[in-house]
Amino acid sequence: MEPGVPGLFESSLRYLGGLLSKVATAHNGGMNPVRMTNVCMVEPAAFGFNAETARSNRFQRDAGLPAAQAAAAARVESAALASALRAAGIGVAIAADTIDPPKPDAVFPNNWVSFHADGTVVLYPMFNPSRRAERREAVIDCVKAQLGFVETRRLDLTAEENHGRFLEGTGSLVLDHANRMAYAVASPRTDPALVREWARLMDYEPVLFDAATPDGTPVYHTNVVLWIGARVAGAGLEWVPEAQRAALRARLATGQRGIMALRGPQLLAFAGNMLELTDASGSAHLAMSASAAACLDENQHAMLRDAEIHSVVAAVPVIETLGGGSVRCMLAEVPGPTGKGEP
Repeated sequence: MEPGVPGLFESSLRYLGGLLSKVATAHNGGMNPVRMTNVCMVEPAAFGFNAETARSNRFQRDAGLPAAQAAAAARVESAALASALRAAGIGVAIAADTIDPPKPDAVFPNNWVSFHADGTVVLYPMFNPSRRAERREAVIDCVKAQLGFVETRRLDLTAEENHGRFLEGTGSLVLDHANRMAYAVASPRTDPALVREWARLMDYEPVLFDAATPDGTPVYHTNVVLWIGARVAGAGLEWVPEAQRAALRARLATGQRGIMALRGPQLLAFAGNMLELTDASGSAHLAMSASAAACLDENQHAMLRDAEIHSVVAAVPVIETLGGGSVRCMLAEVPGPTGKGEP
C-alpha cells in the first residue's frame, strides 16, 4: 500500500506519470448508469487444461479428459450459454477460434480485450505466453460486424509484457461503470501500478484490495471474488483481509447498492464470477453458471428477485474444471448502441 493511505485505497485519478500507449483521437460520450450491454464470445477450437496457467489459478483442475472430448464439451457449453443469453434479450457476437496455434483458453476473451461506451477498445498484456495468441483482430472485427460497435480509440497496453507488467482485462478489473470505479486484486496477473495507469487513461478511480484463496495464494483474477450490478454486488469478503472488509463493503455500497456476501465454498463454486447485463428495455440479467446458481442460498436468491434481477443460468462444468473460469470469464461486454437510458 502507498504511504499515508490506510488499508484499502490506492492513488486517485490524478496519478501522475504514465506509460506510452497507442491512443488515437477519441470522441468521448457519457456513460449512463443504465446501459444496454451485449457480449462477445469466442467459440473454442482447442480448449483444454493449460498447465502453465494452472500455476497461478487455484480454480483449475486437470480432470484427465482426452483433448478432443474436452474441446467438444467446451463448444457445447459455450453454445448453450450463448443461447441462454440470446433468449434473455442480450446480443451475442460469436467469433470462431482458429485451430492453429492451439489456444486452450480462447474461450475467455475478456482477459485480453475490453470494449467501452465511448468507443475505446483496450488490448491487455497477458501473464502467460501461451495465452497471447488469443489476441486477434478478427475477434474485434466480429464485434463490429455482428453488434455494430464503432471504435473511436485503441488503447494498446500489450508492450507492457516486455517489462513484466500484466493486466488481464476484466478478469483483473471489475468495473463499477455507474460510479466509474475500477476494483482490482493485486496478483501476478494484475500489476497495481498498471491498474492505476489504466484508471488514469480511462477516467476511473482505482480501488485496490487484497484477496487470497484458503491456501494463501493471491486470487488470480478479481472477477472470481467480485461482481458489481446496478442494485446488488456480490463480494467474497471471507477471502479479503479483515482490516479491509468494512472499507470495501462501504465503497461497494455506493448509491445504496445491496451487498451479497459470498462465502468461501460459494466462491469455489464460481458464485463470485457473475456478470450483470442489461437488455434493450432496461431489464437486468445476471449471467451465472449452474454451479454458481446452485450454491446460492434462498436469501441470496430472494435478494436478486427483490432487486428485479433475472438470472441467466448455463451449465459449464468442463470449462470451469479445466479452465478455472466460469460464465463471466467467457463474456467480453460490448456496450449497445441503443437501450433505455443510453445517451
